[in-house]
Amino acid sequence: MSDTILTKTRIRAGVWEGVLTGVSGAPALDVLHLEQPVPGINVTAIADRPGEYAVQVPIPSELLSEGVQTFLIRNRGTGQTLAHFTIITGVAMEDDVRAEIDLLRAELDMLKRAFRRHCLETSM
Repeated sequence: MSDTILTKTRIRAGVWEGVLTGVSGAPALDVLHLEQPVPGINVTAIADRPGEYAVQVPIPSELLSEGVQTFLIRNRGTGQTLAHFTIITGVAMEDDVRAEIDLLRAELDMLKRAFRRHCLETSM
């Protein structure tokens, strides 16, 4: 018996998409957000690929709000979590790691200029 694996392929136009492998028969999946079911999951067999299913999870806009939102995709029969995805919205750039790195780079450039200026002034 092979392991059931759900692999994310992309998020596009508000729909999470993945491929489910290692199952026999039509899988029963649930999507949960804050322990509440998310409607609209679509699981379809992939032609010419036995045991593989395309999974599509529409992301309802009413579930998106400030902060971090995590969605769990579970096997209905076993309760096993097969995958999850997280969406971050409304977070200020100051809290973003990329913004912190940009800030550190700017400060490093300022220190380099000050150090070079100091070296020029003291070498005369």
